Amino acid sequence: MLTELEQVLPADIEKRSFEIITEELGDKQLIPGTEAVVKRCIHTSADFDYADNLVFSDCAVERAMDAIRRGASIVTDTQMAKAGINKKRLAKYGGEVYCFMSDEDVAEAAKQNGTTRAAACMDKAAALLGNRAEKNEKADADGKAPGLIFAIGNAPTALVRLHELVSEGRIDPELIIAVPVGFVNVVQSKELILSLKDTPYIVARGRKGGSSIAACICNALLYQM
Repeated sequence: MLTELEQVLPADIEKRSFEIITEELGDKQLIPGTEAVVKRCIHTSADFDYADNLVFSDCAVERAMDAIRRGASIVTDTQMAKAGINKKRLAKYGGEVYCFMSDEDVAEAAKQNGTTRAAACMDKAAALLGNRAEKNEKADADGKAPGLIFAIGNAPTALVRLHELVSEGRIDPELIIAVPVGFVNVVQSKELILSLKDTPYIVARGRKGGSSIAACICNALLYQM
């Protein structure tokens, strides 16, 4: 038997959705400060497992929002994630969203080095970070230039390369959002990011995730600001 449709004005659909999510979470205790991120992931996916699967390093949300205020940009591993991030909201603070997957130099570097394009993208991002730091165009009062947030929703190889670059001291990300979806090396690559001691992260432990989740975590940070 069909139940009666709930009458909700178009402008109120998202608000009502979050009310339902809060109701269904019930007494579930979320880490203070992470609630908006967790609820937006559930809103995007209709999957309440994110209330348990998302792992946050200490003060990851606060540190990420502070980085955005200082002009941090976001690097994604898919055009889909890039499309889903609110670029206008990010631009208010001086940041941009980058995806290098379609760049010819990335394709050539991947071919020459026998890697995936996603891994080559991380190398290009590392070079971008270095250039931004050297120019120091938007350094804050403490002299710290804007950095990068990595939002990875598809490619485990991007996470593996990020782990290598961080371990080698070549990059110091403001945040790594590690939420690839799938089966091959997905769980293992996320665990590599969880092993990083001094790098802020938000990780969807296990097999779940995707480009939409990567984008919605970025938006959850932006919409709180």
